[in-house]
Amino acid sequence: MSALNQNNKMTNFRWIICVLLFFATTVNYLDRQVLSLTWDEFIKPEFHFDSVDYGNITGVFAIVYALALLFAGNIVDKLGTKLGYAVAIFVWSVGACIHALCGVATEYFVGASSRLDLVQATGDTAVAISTFAVWIFIFARCVLAIGEGGNFPAAIKATAEYFPKKDRAFATSIFNSGSSIGALVAPLTVPLLAKYYGWEMAFLIIGSLGFVWMAIWVFVYKKPEENKLVNAAELAYIEQDKESDAAFEQEVKKEEVTKKPSLLEFFKHRQTWAFSLGRFLTDGVWWFFLFWTPSYLNSQFGIKTSDPEGIALIFTLYLISMLSIYGGKIPTIIMERTGKDPYASRMRAMLFFAFIPLIVLLAQPLGTISPWLSVLCIGLGCAAHQSWSANMYTVGTDMFPKHASATITGIMGMAAGISSFILQQVAGRLFKYAGDTGMEFLGFKGEPAGYFIIFCFCAVAYLLGWIVMKSLVPKYKLVSI
Repeated sequence: MSALNQNNKMTNFRWIICVLLFFATTVNYLDRQVLSLTWDEFIKPEFHFDSVDYGNITGVFAIVYALALLFAGNIVDKLGTKLGYAVAIFVWSVGACIHALCGVATEYFVGASSRLDLVQATGDTAVAISTFAVWIFIFARCVLAIGEGGNFPAAIKATAEYFPKKDRAFATSIFNSGSSIGALVAPLTVPLLAKYYGWEMAFLIIGSLGFVWMAIWVFVYKKPEENKLVNAAELAYIEQDKESDAAFEQEVKKEEVTKKPSLLEFFKHRQTWAFSLGRFLTDGVWWFFLFWTPSYLNSQFGIKTSDPEGIALIFTLYLISMLSIYGGKIPTIIMERTGKDPYASRMRAMLFFAFIPLIVLLAQPLGTISPWLSVLCIGLGCAAHQSWSANMYTVGTDMFPKHASATITGIMGMAAGISSFILQQVAGRLFKYAGDTGMEFLGFKGEPAGYFIIFCFCAVAYLLGWIVMKSLVPKYKLVSI
């Protein structure tokens, strides 16, 4: 009898898959952060870069990433989860490692014999170095962005294959936490790698982690029904939604036959404009904090990312942002206590999140006392954004039919990418202009004045986004499309 019970005991291989997805997402964010953590101290002086160059490089990454997200899901569906995810991480790992070759390529282009020649160059040679290097870094960031665009579509597809519907939200929250862990690990590792082994090795070592993960993934991943490590009990648990899924697929097929809306049809509806503008006004804020905070600490306080204090500050920033894990619970609490519909509950929660970034207005003034106070303000702003963003993903799809959910998500993603691109461009040019002219703003002069202007926008962006959405879509209303 004991042997029979042992044979009937359910295996838990699905959680091994979830752990793999977690590590892939961790590597994803590690690769994304290497540039910002090595920029001011190591890369910027070597290639004679300025803030405009950084804005161009990070801005192009943002918009290419948004485009990649728009098409990645379809590509992963065609290739399958195993091959699709392997291709995605291979491409972004190649992109991460290519960054390490930017210095060699620039030396060859200008005829320099060493890194010292690049650093000591002046006049037209320095201009040629910075011009060529910008383009080679943009190329590397584009490869990285194209690959990284496949991470979340592939991870969500793998989750759907290995988990029943009732467990998918929990599994998704586990692997998605890899983004926060990646952001936390990056400041503890990247600056030290760059300091002791060179910034090129930081890109190579962090980038190579993706190839290690890919090898494990190709060896381990099989569909549940083809995997010998998944027994009959676990397979039955995974496929418990099979009958309802079959009925749903028939329903979708009927919808697809009768309704195939064009992209232009979506823009006839207020909901499309409301939620796209909501993403447009706010997503650039997150990307700004992600890419510019290390540079801000260096230019404002003279704190390098490889200094113990710099490492501690960046780590603390992302640790604070993890408060956002509670953001997704608030709308549910409001629904249960008030009985309001999902949209009304979400908008009430998002109004609360929209007020929190106002504390970013204090980042610059409190920075005159301590950089820790600035990081506290920015960290709370980041936490509020992640809570806001988690609800934005859902509020858009709540009002559109199932056959249109991917399209509306893509439209919102494009709006977010354009927003990020614009803010990166504006920030880079503003900081250079402010530094060159000694511009003054509310008691701050030079680059600090430029940062204060951007912080002011970041602080009010969410309230603006909320007002726009609430004005265009005051009540819950399903879209017929």
